[in-house]
Amino acid sequence: MLNFIKNFRNDEDGAVTVDWVVLTAAIVGLGLAVMLSVRTGATDLAADIGTNLTNTTVGS
Repeated sequence: MLNFIKNFRNDEDGAVTVDWVVLTAAIVGLGLAVMLSVRTGATDLAADIGTNLTNTTVGS
């Protein structure tokens, strides 16, 4: 039993898992923040392109 407790105390797998979870959450949060900041500009640009394509005439 004493050997089990020593091994449990020295095992760091859980700490590594927590680190990866925190890093993954930070990356997802950063991705969402970038998406929210770019979304408005991308939507406006798409609307401008659509307007220009609608108003363009094609000569034969």
